Amino acid sequence: MDMLHIFLSAGLWAAVLRIATPLIFGTLGALLSERAGVLHLGIEGIMTFGAMIGWLTVYHGGDLWIGLLAAAIGGGIFGLLHALLTVPLGLSQHVTGLGITLFASSLAYFIFRLSVPVSGTPPTIVAFQVLHIPVLSALPFLGEAVFSQTAPTYLAVLLALGLAYVLARTPLGLAIRIVGENPHAAEAQGLDPIAIRIGAVVAGSALMGMGGAFLTLSAFNSFFPTMVQGRGWVSIALVVFASWRPERALFGALLFALFDAYQLRLQQVVGKAVPYQLFLMIPYLMSIAALLVMARRARVPQALMQPFRRGER
Repeated sequence: MDMLHIFLSAGLWAAVLRIATPLIFGTLGALLSERAGVLHLGIEGIMTFGAMIGWLTVYHGGDLWIGLLAAAIGGGIFGLLHALLTVPLGLSQHVTGLGITLFASSLAYFIFRLSVPVSGTPPTIVAFQVLHIPVLSALPFLGEAVFSQTAPTYLAVLLALGLAYVLARTPLGLAIRIVGENPHAAEAQGLDPIAIRIGAVVAGSALMGMGGAFLTLSAFNSFFPTMVQGRGWVSIALVVFASWRPERALFGALLFALFDAYQLRLQQVVGKAVPYQLFLMIPYLMSIAALLVMARRARVPQALMQPFRRGER
């Protein structure tokens, strides 16, 4: 299989959707928080904690969907902490977000080691299985590439489309957007910017936790502390790439996943003639190039990272 024929493989496109799924969850979570005006740098740690708590729930006998819910709740709790520190108290969103990442990552490893005996091989669970959609899964090429995924992947795509609709077409979405642009104007219209920002950060953090849980409940069947591997930071970059629009965030996550899936298969074609580290750089270099192009036209929410205090102008 040569370099061009790789793109004609249904397996490549199936892998793209799998790789993109945690990025979709994470990017949607960061996007929702930032559209309300709160920068969220705690995503890497929240995804790590979500991966651990979701896996641990299933490991101790819980259902897979309960594990996904536990990850969402865990992410929401960290989001609430981040929101309380940055919204009503007005603390630095950068420092608080990084603190959340360090705290959540460390707590995940601590709880994991308390709950699971130390062993050479991490214990495993029975993860989500591929969900074959009747008729659609039998379609040539598309069936294998698109309609033979696990349930969380379909959920991530639906959430991206749903969030796009909510932000663009509903009063709730309008309230979130106006709080991210001009919270004082929102207050003048009878809205509560503090409550809306807190709610957006908590909901976004829940999505981040689900993105982490996908790694342990679907992509893999065990947990190890470094498994997120920078996906949280990639998600933050994808928000800028997407210009804070959910439908573009979906496209950006798929694009990064395409670069990643392609380089994995390209290594097999080229073999050892080229150091594998160069292939690992490909998705990040391509993403940086795409980010540079899109960032010029990105429209940042006007009140992003600006604390809101009642009565001030």
